[in-house]
Amino acid sequence: MSFGGFNDNQNSAPMADINVTPMVDVMLVLLVIFIISAPLFTHALKLDLPTAKSQPAPEKPETVTVGIDAAGKLYWNDQPVSAAEMDQRMASAAAKQPQPEMQLRADKSTRYETIAEVMSAAQGAGLTKLGFVTDPKPGANKPAAATP
Repeated sequence: MSFGGFNDNQNSAPMADINVTPMVDVMLVLLVIFIISAPLFTHALKLDLPTAKSQPAPEKPETVTVGIDAAGKLYWNDQPVSAAEMDQRMASAAAKQPQPEMQLRADKSTRYETIAEVMSAAQGAGLTKLGFVTDPKPGANKPAAATP
């Protein structure tokens, strides 16, 4: 009794072929698992957001500037305020019609937790227009030199 051929040689050596079908099945299952789980790992991004290469936005007539320095101290239109006073000012600004835009200026080394707390307080007060202010990178958007 021989397997694998029609010749009459009575070779009793075992068949040395590798069956790759189970390996391919396992690899396909792993591929599907990685495709499904890959979006779950994208939340850990290291970002450096304070600089931008865009044109500066023109100032609108009604804006409120909220500043946060590196130590977490709050400023309302360049005036230092406490957290309780900030909540009162946000509530009064939200009651105005039309509602002013709140521009958030945060130092580069400010903790994200402090920024998130200010944004949450603004949303809780009813402010709907919030913008982030950044400084342009040095040398970006220089006007072209005029030729005579």
